Amino acid sequence: MPPLTHPSRRRALQAIAGLAASAALPNAARAGPDEAIASIRSLGEIAAGRGLLFGTAIDAGTLANPLQAALYTHHARIFTSDNALKFGSLRPQEGPADFKAADALVAFAARHNIALRGHCLIWNDWVPPWVAKLSPARCAYWLDRHIDEVVSRYAGKLHSWDVVNEPFWPASGNPGGLRNGPWYAAMGRGYVLRALKRARAADPLGRIAINEAGPEWEQVWGASSKPYRDGLLGLVDEVQGAGVRLDMVGLQCHWFPEFTFDAGSFRAYLAELAKRDVAILITELDVNDAQMPGDEAARDAEVAHRYQSLIDAALAEPKVEAILTWQLSDNASWLMAAPTLWGPNNRRPRPLPFEGAFHPKPAYYAIAEALALKR
Repeated sequence: MPPLTHPSRRRALQAIAGLAASAALPNAARAGPDEAIASIRSLGEIAAGRGLLFGTAIDAGTLANPLQAALYTHHARIFTSDNALKFGSLRPQEGPADFKAADALVAFAARHNIALRGHCLIWNDWVPPWVAKLSPARCAYWLDRHIDEVVSRYAGKLHSWDVVNEPFWPASGNPGGLRNGPWYAAMGRGYVLRALKRARAADPLGRIAINEAGPEWEQVWGASSKPYRDGLLGLVDEVQGAGVRLDMVGLQCHWFPEFTFDAGSFRAYLAELAKRDVAILITELDVNDAQMPGDEAARDAEVAHRYQSLIDAALAEPKVEAILTWQLSDNASWLMAAPTLWGPNNRRPRPLPFEGAFHPKPAYYAIAEALALKR
């Protein structure tokens, strides 16, 4: 495991200990479940104190579980839709979209006065099989129709849209490192600009984003992140050069043990994005510890350290306006449904700031410390 450059492990652990002592009310241990959740200082409140948004991905499971809903509404000031607004969820078959789950999510966020990001309109992964069978002309038709219908339905109701998700996957072997998939196969590189233009036309006042995974790291899956970094900067330049207003760029920050991170290099990359006058969001932060060495306590400490090192580095850039984790509690993590990413002897990951019973872990205190620091 490579050394992390910022902050020191000692500082992270000292901060965790201090915040743990001060975060809970004295009688929290005797409180009921809802009261215990409310007794922990809100991460959204801490972030708001320095002009930031803190939030989480959210989906139907949260709406169905009152305790999870209490946890998420207590800590988040912004949500991202997890699956409910993805193409495959709305259109599992060719034809009219099913907006029932998405409408429920939008209504839940509005009821709690929490901003909601729409994720995601167009992605070359996680697409229903019927799309791959379309002719190029019909594929373009469905890209246009989907964006028109979905964005116009929620115009004025959402904080922003991830219009194009993960456009890059250098292993696909395409020019510029672009990801394979039906949209790319039908329209080539132009699908990205087409989608952004369509979203802008459907809601001229809405905020639109490209969301990517890869530029955050020095190495991704054992290879240099340079194709991701150069590719994303070039794509932003291309979009802006075409006269399309791009409001923000999302960096996902799913951290796996083999991904290497350098705080100085990350800050420099954020500065390059900031020069392009886009807001920057950390959109899907989690840390997969399943294959890390050590017992549960050691892994929890390492997860906390990684959260703090990345958030500290991110918040050195004034253009970063939000930090979102991909869900808040371990039981809701996407990693729980991905056995290939588990550890030895089917060890489940503990990637998030709260455990399945919604108690805070060291990662919570590390995030709280990082959010509380002055820029």
